[in-house]
Amino acid sequence: MTIQFVTFGMFIIDEFSFADEQGKPTGKTVAPQIGGGGTYAIIGARIWLPPDTLGMIIDRGNDFPQDVQNRLLTYGSDIWHFRDDTNRLTTRSRNSYKGQFRGFEYITPRIRLTPRDLERTRLTRPASVHFICSPTRALQIVSEIQEVEEWNPTTIFEPIPDRCIPEELPSLKAVLPQITILSPNAEEALSLLSLPLIVTKSAVENAASEFLKMGVGKENSGSVIIRSGALGAYVMTSDKKGRWVDAFWSSAEDIDNLMVVDVTGAGNSFLGGFAAALSITNGNVYEAALYASVSASFTVQQLGLPHLTVGSNGVEEWNQDSPHRRLEALRQRQDRDIK
Repeated sequence: MTIQFVTFGMFIIDEFSFADEQGKPTGKTVAPQIGGGGTYAIIGARIWLPPDTLGMIIDRGNDFPQDVQNRLLTYGSDIWHFRDDTNRLTTRSRNSYKGQFRGFEYITPRIRLTPRDLERTRLTRPASVHFICSPTRALQIVSEIQEVEEWNPTTIFEPIPDRCIPEELPSLKAVLPQITILSPNAEEALSLLSLPLIVTKSAVENAASEFLKMGVGKENSGSVIIRSGALGAYVMTSDKKGRWVDAFWSSAEDIDNLMVVDVTGAGNSFLGGFAAALSITNGNVYEAALYASVSASFTVQQLGLPHLTVGSNGVEEWNQDSPHRRLEALRQRQDRDIK
């Protein structure tokens, strides 16, 4: 069976600390969570595709928790390609909340993944790949992809936040011809282009147009998707046609009903859902963005990953709801907006 989607994002165990604006601990505690941009992306894809069509490498250290292993397996054992190293610790991070500010740091060494890691695994030559990194590192990744004969995957590039700076723009311009989908969030897009960090629909539309002018994809055939939180996502294709796709939870009523609990991983799962949907929609990027928005809607409903259950009829539900129900509701909303 063809592997439809692989992420080169990492698996991380997230730990948390909470303090007030003065740095005094609040007393709030949260158990360590399964995290990492790659993990959220692959689960975003799993919402739409069976586990044997997806893949992610997880490096297990000598401290890998059994409860984490058990939780991962609920999504399907076929997804995960485990590599064990008893001489190291599993990659962990600390998410430090100080008031509304969130800090992030790695507290154990990390192992970055590249296309060469797929060699001699069942994950070789997937139809699409996703990577979260600097533009400079993206150049290295696409170079490795080009080394593999008869492999021309859809490449989905999610720039890492702390390298979305003007200094990376030359590397971004260099890699864009090899990128099928460029997808920063709104703040990252504006920062890369040295534009004011005031997120409006017009600012996002202008940024997408600027990226396309640089030449995205082979023969300018690529697309730009700028993820913009509650505003939705702006999708612009090589023919310079742009379209907004709503966030599934976007109304004040949704916020009041606490449908949005934590946005960590929402952008990653959006892109995983998008990648999965490309194989379902025969490459229709606008339609795929609807699937992507639904994937993100499940991720923001709780701290950590959404929950998968299978009913007595064999139908999968996520957070006790149907992804297809949400997709149809979102599609009807979009159709009303267009009319």
